[in-house]
Amino acid sequence: MACIVKIKNTSPYPCPAYATPGAAGMDLQAHIPEPIRLKPLERRLIPTGIFLELPTGYEAQIRPRSGLAIKKGLTVLNAPGTIDSDYRGEVCVILINLSSEEVVIEPGDRIAQMVVSRHEVVCWEEQDELSSTVRGAGGFGSTGIKL
Repeated sequence: MACIVKIKNTSPYPCPAYATPGAAGMDLQAHIPEPIRLKPLERRLIPTGIFLELPTGYEAQIRPRSGLAIKKGLTVLNAPGTIDSDYRGEVCVILINLSSEEVVIEPGDRIAQMVVSRHEVVCWEEQDELSSTVRGAGGFGSTGIKL
């Protein structure tokens, strides 16, 4: 069953929508009055004109679009960015140009994707010791690298 999310759209573009029946993310569009030029390694906060009222227990994650990443070197700087259920401000996207060329973002360009999902709220139970596992404290490649 679908989660109902209240949305306020102040942009001239349609509300975010799934492009295909199997899509997890919905594209967000740049709600800007004129093109923005991003120089190599420059970052900018790009507004979307979208405001959300997520139900408690849900979050929206802002993620890069793979096509922009591979074709233009644009990515979301704090990926994934998190929109909390109690945030009521505009959804904005921090884009960074990782290419060696200037990239132009036009009004209405699809700049990121948004995934809405449930999350758990945890309560900590402090312990002096934790159970052991085969892996233990091994991390950062400790299980081997296979190419």
